[in-house]
Amino acid sequence: MIFRDYLLKNGTHIRYVGLIISVLFVLLSGFSVVNKGLNIGFDFTGGYLTEFTTTVAVSDKQMQQKIAVTGTKNYVLTAQSAQHFQIKESDEQSVWLQVLKQDPTLGLEVISSSYLGSQVGDELLEQGVLALFTAMVAVMLYLAVRFEWRLAIGAVGALFHDIIIVLGIFSWLQLEFNLTVLASLLAIIGYSLNDSIIVGDRVRELLRHENAVQLTVNNVINNAISSTLTRTLITSGTTLATVGSVWLFAGAPLQGFSIALFAGIVFGTLSSICIAVTLPQLLGLSAENYKIKLDEKSQALMDMP
Repeated sequence: MIFRDYLLKNGTHIRYVGLIISVLFVLLSGFSVVNKGLNIGFDFTGGYLTEFTTTVAVSDKQMQQKIAVTGTKNYVLTAQSAQHFQIKESDEQSVWLQVLKQDPTLGLEVISSSYLGSQVGDELLEQGVLALFTAMVAVMLYLAVRFEWRLAIGAVGALFHDIIIVLGIFSWLQLEFNLTVLASLLAIIGYSLNDSIIVGDRVRELLRHENAVQLTVNNVINNAISSTLTRTLITSGTTLATVGSVWLFAGAPLQGFSIALFAGIVFGTLSSICIAVTLPQLLGLSAENYKIKLDEKSQALMDMP
């Protein structure tokens, strides 16, 4: 109750500060993506993928040193466990495998070895981007039908905010951007839309209320957020717990997916408060937008004594 009262009293200030911070994050993310780019993964670039095990436990750093001695360059080593490794090479398979096989202390055994052509990688990237673009267009069409244009723009703004910031995180940290991360972006679109629709629907309901004209838009939006905040936090919290478990225990193959989804849920929850309903307010959202407008004949009948 105390938190609800605080939110009703100071909600406007919190939303505007959050909006400014969100804009700064988007600008920084866009700058990073343009200047540093994304660390495009093996799924899109193509190359050789070799998975192998050892009979003894070897740290990631020790294995890196052993491979470096062979003169191998342009590779990415991933430790699945202390005895299970995966190496990706963009060029031809180098001599590291033959050299390490001859090391009796390692007991190296190849589990699988495969090659993905660059043409296949290009097709995967093209199809993935097309799927992402199609999903966003479908979402925007849905919002255009469901909401008044100001609330629709707010939801779209929150959606772009979440996607750009996740891309910015991967660019800042140079994390590998692969097919699983692309799949997480599609999931983030759905999650961000869900949060924005919940808050937007509540704002619309309150603006349609017969007493809405007597209230300021600030009060209506703050009431809408406070009445949906508990549900939003519970939903986000349980989802974050699940995604966090995947991040911690599922291993390297799903690490990028879980990081992207975790960041998307956190920033998606914030954007549904700071952008999805604050931006429409700046665009002039009011109770007048939801009054039923009558034609001249109907209005004349209503005005008759």
